[in-house]
Amino acid sequence: MKFENLEVWKRATQLCVGIYRTLRKLKDYGFRDQITRSALSIPSNIAEGFERFSQKECLSFLSYAKGSCGELKTQIHIAMEIDYVDRETGNAWLNEAQEISLIIGGLMKTKRRFLSE
Repeated sequence: MKFENLEVWKRATQLCVGIYRTLRKLKDYGFRDQITRSALSIPSNIAEGFERFSQKECLSFLSYAKGSCGELKTQIHIAMEIDYVDRETGNAWLNEAQEISLIIGGLMKTKRRFLSE
């Protein structure tokens, strides 16, 4: 399966693009770089996992992507608290990051079943 065909990869990529576009003029470069790296890590790790040959390796990269969802959600909460992102945008990002995390979790569960067979 090509990672480009995965709905979760497409959604993670669009979330990342939205974050980059919204924060491109933010002068707090350290924060901007950290949140964009977290967002970029999600679709990148999904892609890397699906490019690997073994299910075990794929699972590892899906786990990294899921972890990056948690990191990103934390940074979005902070961005809203310090008024870098308005509540409406931040809450939309949080909801999308949560849904992406749940989908990744489901993928991981499926991959684990293949490992145990």
